[in-house]
Amino acid sequence: MPRGDGRDSEEFAESPDLADLDSFAGVDELGARAHDPSDDTDPDLDAPDAAYQAGGGAGGGIGGIGQLGDNLALGPVPDLVTPDDMELHELDDQGDDLAPADPNGQQARRELLAVEAELNLRWPETKIEPSLARIAALVNLMGEPHRGYPVLHVAGTNGKGSTTRMIDALLTRMGLRVGRYTSPHLQLVTERIALDGAPVSAAAYVDLYRDVAPYVTMVDNAGGPDAVPMSKFEVLTGMAFAAFADAPVEAAVVETGLGGSWDATNVVDGEVAVITPIGVDHVEYFGGDPAKAAVEKAGIIKPGSVAVIAEQEPEVLKILLERAVEVDASVARAGSEFGVLEREIAVGGQMLKLQGLGGVYDEIFLPLHGAHQAANAALALAAVEAFFGAGKDKQLVVEAVREAFAEVETPGRLERVRAAPTVLLDAAHNPHGAKALATTVAEEFAFRRLVAVVGVMAEKDARGILDALEPVVSEIVVTKNSSPRAMPLDELNDIAISIFGEDRVVAEASLDAAIETAIGLVEQSDDPEEPLAGGGVLVTGSVVTAGEARTLFGKEPA
Repeated sequence: MPRGDGRDSEEFAESPDLADLDSFAGVDELGARAHDPSDDTDPDLDAPDAAYQAGGGAGGGIGGIGQLGDNLALGPVPDLVTPDDMELHELDDQGDDLAPADPNGQQARRELLAVEAELNLRWPETKIEPSLARIAALVNLMGEPHRGYPVLHVAGTNGKGSTTRMIDALLTRMGLRVGRYTSPHLQLVTERIALDGAPVSAAAYVDLYRDVAPYVTMVDNAGGPDAVPMSKFEVLTGMAFAAFADAPVEAAVVETGLGGSWDATNVVDGEVAVITPIGVDHVEYFGGDPAKAAVEKAGIIKPGSVAVIAEQEPEVLKILLERAVEVDASVARAGSEFGVLEREIAVGGQMLKLQGLGGVYDEIFLPLHGAHQAANAALALAAVEAFFGAGKDKQLVVEAVREAFAEVETPGRLERVRAAPTVLLDAAHNPHGAKALATTVAEEFAFRRLVAVVGVMAEKDARGILDALEPVVSEIVVTKNSSPRAMPLDELNDIAISIFGEDRVVAEASLDAAIETAIGLVEQSDDPEEPLAGGGVLVTGSVVTAGEARTLFGKEPA
C-alpha cells in the first residue's frame, strides 16, 4: 500500500499476527503501524501540537496552556491557596473543595449502561469459538496482569459460584487481599469483579473498560476482516485481570465461564484447580454426556498444580485423574482426602464437622441450606488448605475457619427475601441443580404449601427442571424473564401441564405478576380450619429469573 510519501514498505503494511505477540510492537489502537522502524522520526509524535504552540510552547506552562502563565480563554489565573492537608488536584479552579462523585450514583450508572450497550454488541457468553489466541494477545498487550498474583481456578457444572465465594471468604479471613471473578451475575454486571469481598463500583467498572478498550480494538483489528472479534466474556476477563493487578491483590479466585480448556480464564496457571460436581449442562457444546464435559473442564488442571476434586461420577473422576497424572498435578478427592464428616440442620443454616487436608474442623456454622452446600464448604476448605500448603501436620486456624464460613453470603442460592409468606430465590438452572434444590426443600423446610415461580432459558432442559421440582411443589406459576433467550411462555406452559396437570399450573406473562399470583395461591384456602401460616413461594429456573426477583424485592447487588 502506498505510504503517501513516495516510499512503499511491505513491513509497514503488514498486520499484526495473533500467534506472534511480538508483532504488536508499534501498532496503535486502530491496528495500524504507528511508526515505520526505518524512519528516524515519527510523523505523529514529532508534529507540533497546536494547543501547545498557542499556549506559548515550553514557556506556556503545564500542557502549553495555563497554570504558569495567562489562560488564553479566561485571562490571568488566580493564585490558588490550599490547606496544608489538601493537594492541588483536590480543588476546583476557584480553590474550593471538589465534591467526590458517587461511584455508584446516577452518572456512574448511566456510563455503565453505555459501556454495557457497547459490550453487548459482541458475541454473548453462550457463544464460544475454541481459541485462547485472542485473550492471550490481550493480556500480552496489557503486560500480563494475570501473572502478578497466585490464582485458584474453579470449574464444574454446579456449585462453582458458591464454592468461589467460600474460598474468597476463607482467604480474606486468613489476612489476604482477594480478587474474585465470577459469572454470570444476578442483578448487575459489576458483581462479576469483586475486591475485598464486594463488587467493584459502577465507576470503577467503566474505568476498567476504558483502560482495556484500546488493546481490545488492537486484537480485533489484528485478526483481519473475517476473524472472530473478542467476545464480551473475553473482554470482561481482561478487565478482571487488570483490576486485580491494579488493586493489587494477593490472591485471585477465578471461576470459569463455560467449560475449561477453551474458556477465556484458562490463560491463568492456577496453583490450585478446583473441580465442582460435573453433570449435564450446555448440551449445545458438550452434548448430554458428563464425560465429554469433564474432558473440557479438566483443562484447568495445570502442570505442578493441586487438583481439588468434588465427588464425581466414576467415569468423570477417571478423566480428571488421568489429566492430573498427565500434567503431574497433585490430587485431593472428596470422600478420600477431605469431606463432610457430620452435618446437622440448624436455624438459618447447618452445623458441620469437616475433614480437611490438615485435620478435622468442627463446630462450623454455615448459613446456607442443603447437603450440596456442605459439600461445597468441604471443597472450598480443602482448596484453601492446598493453597497455603496445609497437610497432615499443618492445619489452618480453626477459629478463623469458623468465622469465615459464618459470614459467607451466596445471593440467589435458597435466599430468603420475604417472610409471611416465605419467599425463597434459587438460581438452579439445570436438572442437577433443581434436584439438589428439591432435596433441600424437602429435608430442611416444612411448608404447608409451596408454590413455585419458574422462568427458564430456551436452551435449558425445562422438562428436567420441572420433573425435579414436581414432588415438592403444590402448584407452579410459569413465567418469562426479560432475557431475549427466555423460553416462550406458551412452550414452558405446555411442558408444565404435561408434568403437573392443568389444575396445578398458572401462566403469567411477567415475573412480578407471577410472584403476586404465587403469593395469592399460598394465602388462599378452601378450608376455613386450615392455618394460613407455613406457606412458601420458591422462585427459580434461571440465574436471570432469580436476579430479577432479587431486584423486585429491593435487594442490592452483592
